[in-house]
Amino acid sequence: MTVYPVILAGGRGTRLWPLSRSDKPKQFLPMHGEHSLFQRTVERHKKVEGLGRPLVVCGEADRFQVDDGLAGIGVTDATVMLEPQSRNTAPAIAAAAEALLREDPEAVLFVLPSDHLLTPDDAYFATLDAAFAAARAGKMVTFGVVPTHPETGYGYIKANGAAGPILPVEQFVEKPAVDEAGRMVADGAYYWNAGFFALSARALIEELERTAPDVVRAAASAVGAAQVRPGCIVLPADPYARAPDISIDYALFERTDKAVVAPITCRWSDVGSWSAYWDTLEKDGDGNAVRGKAITVDTRDSLIVSHRADVVALGVDRLAIVAADDAILVCPLDRAQDVKTVVETLKARRRNELLDVSPTVTRPWGGYTSIMSGQRFQVKHLFVLPGKRLSLQKHHHRAEHWVVVRGTAEVTVDDAVQTLSENQSTYIPLGAVHRLANPGRILLELIEVQTGSYLGEDDIVRLEDEWGRG
Repeated sequence: MTVYPVILAGGRGTRLWPLSRSDKPKQFLPMHGEHSLFQRTVERHKKVEGLGRPLVVCGEADRFQVDDGLAGIGVTDATVMLEPQSRNTAPAIAAAAEALLREDPEAVLFVLPSDHLLTPDDAYFATLDAAFAAARAGKMVTFGVVPTHPETGYGYIKANGAAGPILPVEQFVEKPAVDEAGRMVADGAYYWNAGFFALSARALIEELERTAPDVVRAAASAVGAAQVRPGCIVLPADPYARAPDISIDYALFERTDKAVVAPITCRWSDVGSWSAYWDTLEKDGDGNAVRGKAITVDTRDSLIVSHRADVVALGVDRLAIVAADDAILVCPLDRAQDVKTVVETLKARRRNELLDVSPTVTRPWGGYTSIMSGQRFQVKHLFVLPGKRLSLQKHHHRAEHWVVVRGTAEVTVDDAVQTLSENQSTYIPLGAVHRLANPGRILLELIEVQTGSYLGEDDIVRLEDEWGRG
């Protein structure tokens, strides 16, 4: 019975605004060094013997970030399942199970969120072995973290048993008030709900048919009608959209009598808020965690994140100061969970430019950073990876000026092709068919100045595209 890592990479991470946005949620951000949380999730389980190839579930918009993340850590055998829309974790896991069952009737799923931070130790890997054995025996295994303090940002699992690698689940508890959290930690029978699972694919589907049959019907129909190509499964919109929007906790674990918990003691965080992020970072002598450019004076127990502007914190305690290129968040660390309310307020005010698009946008060929914009103009910093090229395209409402600042550019404008080096420039007239490519071995960087009556990203008519975009 092969165990397959199933990595859920479709979350939005709204509590880590303003850095986490719809187009680049927290799992794809390098928050703890060079690699993203998604990459760390895949990497830390490479050493587990006998695991099958990973299956990553994500939305169409995240497809290329998943591909780039896997390539960046040398993973070439993963399959990516694309959801036409997010329907929460139960439909995603059920669809993964249905897909794996078609290839391996004895498949076991090791379901992992892509945006958690975990530091594994020998005991963790021993617990995995016990959890996989329980899953093969038909148990629905959820992992619980031995709590180190009363935490109101996590759900809890109460075990019916004093000790052992696998314990029956007695009760699931929603995020508690602080007094209740303290009581549960003191009790010793409660664990933080870590949100990852070990499940036999066949046993999971059989149990969901009893506890949430609509989930199984929609997942099975979607997988049966999916477009399958090497390394990718594209779920169709219609059957999948009929799945209820429900988590695996509600659809399965709170309704089954087969739930067991596997306790783990290693360091773990869901990195679900700025206070949780602060907890995971190294601190200076005053308890401050700084990422990027900052100076602290008479400041204690605070988080400062800024990679462009210099932030100076003077005489403050327990603040989160997070500076993106286009927005700055300042809040008490104790109110970090309320950032979700800020996001809801921005949605109500239709400030979608602060929610949907990061200042730096990733594309399969590289990406761009918006530098400034005004009435009828916009300036961007484009970067194109070696050997990559943009789609062959045209615009109805804008012209463009390109200035190469690093590398070599191959520029196509209508029927003419030219090669530009550093400090050379070209002009793309409105309506001209054009393409930019990097034929070199180093990153191509250029400054793009757009002028015209409309400068939105939807004014792109793609005539040819290597990634199938319209």
